[in-house]
Amino acid sequence: MIRRNPPARPQRLQRSELAVPATSPHFFEKAARGHADVIFLDLEDAVSNDKKDRARTLAVEALNDIDWGDKTMAVRVNALDTPWAYRDIIAVAEKCPRLDMILLPKPAVAADIYVVETLLNGIEATIGRRNPIGIEALIETAEGLCNVEAIASSSDRLEALIFGVGDFTLSVQARDPLTGGPNPRYSVLTGAEDGMQRARHWNDPWHFALARIVTACRAYGLRAIDGPFGDVRDEAGYRASAMRASALGFEGKWAIHPSQCLPANEVFSPDPSELAWAEQVTAAMAKAEADGAGAVLVDGKLADLAHLKMVRTILDRQALIDAPRRITR
Repeated sequence: MIRRNPPARPQRLQRSELAVPATSPHFFEKAARGHADVIFLDLEDAVSNDKKDRARTLAVEALNDIDWGDKTMAVRVNALDTPWAYRDIIAVAEKCPRLDMILLPKPAVAADIYVVETLLNGIEATIGRRNPIGIEALIETAEGLCNVEAIASSSDRLEALIFGVGDFTLSVQARDPLTGGPNPRYSVLTGAEDGMQRARHWNDPWHFALARIVTACRAYGLRAIDGPFGDVRDEAGYRASAMRASALGFEGKWAIHPSQCLPANEVFSPDPSELAWAEQVTAAMAKAEADGAGAVLVDGKLADLAHLKMVRTILDRQALIDAPRRITR
């Protein structure tokens, strides 16, 4: 079997992705001046059914009238099985040159991405748009997770997958007291030995879903983004959730409040020690290569060509953060 190389996709900085209800114009200017790398105007969960049409109009006006600076701008449309989805996609794609991505909720199968891709192909051909609109998708149902690999490989327009933990909880009928947070029910007790106090160890109920999503993303060249953390007052909890996702290979996380953007940006950026190590390994490996060696000791630890690839990932990430324009095509 010949391995298919993932297509070249836009490189976007997506450490933090801020949710902004389209029916809340008073938040738009603050979001535009804030710290989020990506902002999505929400037409779905944050909007009641009787305000869907109004929200669509407000989103179009906001994209066209607000100075969003170098933010990547997305719109979360309604799910494809609703009466609003097709009008959402057509309106924002036809009327908003500033739109960067469509955020599709609840894709269940690869064909759901194909539907959005087909609509965008027709719209862009009709209006003569030169910069293709990307797609990011929320994996937030049991069926979506079962088909995540097929979804991830479905379209060259697809840029990112996001773990939608809130709706996923409902889909699998989990009993979750805090969206995206730890669950005291998901724990084990140490053994019942005489005279010993038993300790309770909390586990991560979302590890399987997160690991499967990030693996699918990396297999097909997509960005992997973690979903929301519900308690906006708990910065330590949010930061810990972001660090868990970062350790698994995710490169960003949702923010449901502006206060969560800076912690996300910090967690998903290389820290000074990583950058120093990367520069040290780069210099050491360059010297080793000049000497005809493929490995070298750095601070007593082996570094080889695999470490050099890791270093390049870190340095490329920092270069994207430092770039004056946060997208390259």
